[in-house]
Amino acid sequence: MEARRLLICYAHPDDESFGLGAAIPKWIADGVDVFLICATNGEVGHVPAALRGKFATVAELRLSELACARQHLRFKDVFMLGYRDSGMRGSETTSHPDSLAYQWRYHPERVRRDVMAVMRQVQPQIVITFNRYGGYGHPDHIAIQRAAVGAFERLQGEAGDRNGYRPQKLYYAAYPKISLRMRIWRARLKGQDPRRMGINQDVDTLQSLASIEPVHARIPIAPYLGIWEKASRCHASQGGGKITRASRLLRRLLYRKQGFTRVYPPPSHNRVDEDDLFAGVEFKAGG
Repeated sequence: MEARRLLICYAHPDDESFGLGAAIPKWIADGVDVFLICATNGEVGHVPAALRGKFATVAELRLSELACARQHLRFKDVFMLGYRDSGMRGSETTSHPDSLAYQWRYHPERVRRDVMAVMRQVQPQIVITFNRYGGYGHPDHIAIQRAAVGAFERLQGEAGDRNGYRPQKLYYAAYPKISLRMRIWRARLKGQDPRRMGINQDVDTLQSLASIEPVHARIPIAPYLGIWEKASRCHASQGGGKITRASRLLRRLLYRKQGFTRVYPPPSHNRVDEDDLFAGVEFKAGG
């Protein structure tokens, strides 16, 4: 039977570990070939002083962290698109001509074509990307989300691929509401503005909560939380190393399942009806 293939379309080194660090090893344990698109090299990510100077550039540091995470997540392959990290909305770095945000703004077909080329090469049945708000409004998250959806629709549409390939299912990775609500509650308890969170106070957690979309699938990930933690620790420059006993316990209580929003085939209702993203996928005999 044809191999099960799944492609994750994300923006930065660390998105794969922080977002799907337990789901990925679960799929691999189930025999799925998991592929990753990482659209940028993470040049604009904040780096703590203790980690500066160990690499010539921030990009080299971020890519070394991704290489570390790959040892735990065991992707079948990773495709680097090579765009420059744009930084958050409103930053001067979003105007850099090599940045993903700039390229998506002025040359969307190029970005869409890059994603489509990977889809044609990998031929995944399942494609996963961010929700329409990009999780927390990051321009690169939104750009790769739009490009992935556009590429999926082109290949799924009437034209399809010249070799007959069509992806079958498209999902957005869901962010659990309870985590955002707890973050908002803690911010307010400390007298912080939940609309101005993060190191640069450019993350609007209230908008992130309002942008969460319905969940149609939940897959069990509890046995793989340890791998999630190891992969996350690799991204120390982005805070992945800050895992406390309390946060570990909270993760084990709240993250026993990973949610997904099914975009295609479009759901007829907004309730959970899947515990396997490959449910309903058609496989070619002898593939």
